[in-house]
Amino acid sequence: MRFSTRLLLTCAAIGVAGGLAFVVSGYVQGLLAATVPILYGALIGIYFLPGVISQSLLRRGGVALLTGLFAGLVAAAFSPQWFFRYLGTGLAIGLLQELPFVTARYRYWKAWVFYLAAAIAGLLFGLGVFIAVGLSHFTGWANLVYFSLFAISPVVVTWLGRIIADRLDKTGVARGLQYEIDRRAGRSESMNALMAAA
Repeated sequence: MRFSTRLLLTCAAIGVAGGLAFVVSGYVQGLLAATVPILYGALIGIYFLPGVISQSLLRRGGVALLTGLFAGLVAAAFSPQWFFRYLGTGLAIGLLQELPFVTARYRYWKAWVFYLAAAIAGLLFGLGVFIAVGLSHFTGWANLVYFSLFAISPVVVTWLGRIIADRLDKTGVARGLQYEIDRRAGRSESMNALMAAA
């Protein structure tokens, strides 16, 4: 995968903004973990923000992982005590965001894929945290609330990230860097035939 300087700078800018959001979220999550741990997943979606903005804006392979890396490094610079937490989270979520688009070889970027991927990735991430915290930490309905927040938060942030990406797109900042929303072979041939007929 080749990245131009402009593409790298775009991902870095998104990653810096995401990293600052990580820092604020990290402190609020620390407070939640100490006071109301069942709500910990409510802010987990923030970690999806850089990846969804870059993927929605650029529609290219590897950009979620790249912005996750930049965001993790920026957040770690502000909170070195959580260096591996931020870096690992940025990379892990970036990787989870890449997976659904890898299956279509980065040729299909419809909105529903973003939302489905966010919900599944949130649940997987929640399961990882759940196991790390301890399987007996919550019981009964509390488990339902806990896991629901891990699924809902990334979906809400994905919606917000797609709005931000749309606004950035309207400024023309990504012109020349973006790929089409649907570049599958059959779709491209149909579009070319329609354009030729017109």
